[in-house]
Parts: sequence; C-alpha cells; structure tokens
Amino acid sequence: MSRAVTLDRGLHRRLVDGLYLEAMVMADEARAYFDLRDTDEPELEDPLRRVSFACESLKVTTRLMHIIAWLLSQRAWQRGEIADADLADEKYRLGRATNTDAEIVASFPFAARAIIEASQDLYDRVARLQDRMDRMAGSRGQRESSPARALMDRLNTAF
Repeated sequence: MSRAVTLDRGLHRRLVDGLYLEAMVMADEARAYFDLRDTDEPELEDPLRRVSFACESLKVTTRLMHIIAWLLSQRAWQRGEIADADLADEKYRLGRATNTDAEIVASFPFAARAIIEASQDLYDRVARLQDRMDRMAGSRGQRESSPARALMDRLNTAF
C-alpha cells in the first residue's frame, strides 16, 4: 500500500507543492546568507564559533536537500514515475538529518539563528507528514475490509 495513496490526491499535491516552494525559498535564503554573510561579524570572531557556524550551515543544507529530495519523490509518484510499492523504498524516504544544538546556535547572529530554526521546523513538519502517511497506510491496510471503517478513518484524520 502506498504511503501517499492514503491522502486525498488533491490535498497531497497541495501539501507537496506548498512545502516544495517553502523549501526552495529557504534554500535560496540560506545559500545567500551563508555564502554572502559579512565575515567580520563580532559574534563569529572566535575560531571555534566559526567552525560551529560552518557545521550548522552544512546541517541546514543537508536538512533542506533531504526535504527537497523527499518532495521530488512525492511529485514523481504523483506523475506516475514511481510506482505505489516503490514509494515505500528507503531511497524515497526522508533522509536523516542531525538536529541543531540550541546552546551553540544561541550565540550566532539573529539571521543565522532564524534560518537554522526555520530549516529544523520545516524538516520536523515534513518528518511528521511522512510519519502520518505511514501510520495511515498501516491502519488502512489493516482495516480496509470495511467501507464504514474506511469512512470513519477518513473523518478522524480530517478532524
């Protein structure tokens, strides 16, 4: 049973398109900030803090690339380029991304903190969506024999 099949196709498409747009805008903002930031920022004078800053920029990039890859897989499924059964394959699942250490990030400039926190929030939302789709696929596969049960499940997930 496909994970995406458990959602209404229109809702699935709108979710994926909205998240994709958000991820692409965030990736552009992150690239612009981390590539073009002022290297003379007083918050980053310490060499250890600069290394931490570089690590966090890589974490943001990794998170966003995992998100974008997952969303592109969902789009490919929508277009029929990926079969329902293949969508459950590990290569089409959201990749694991390392969380940010709040104590380290607290000393970064405001713009950096905002980008880091926004990327973590977006990653968490996409992970929750994937988990929800997994749970819906599991419960749907177990209860699909009853049309009344299927309707009740759809109502429960809608509210």
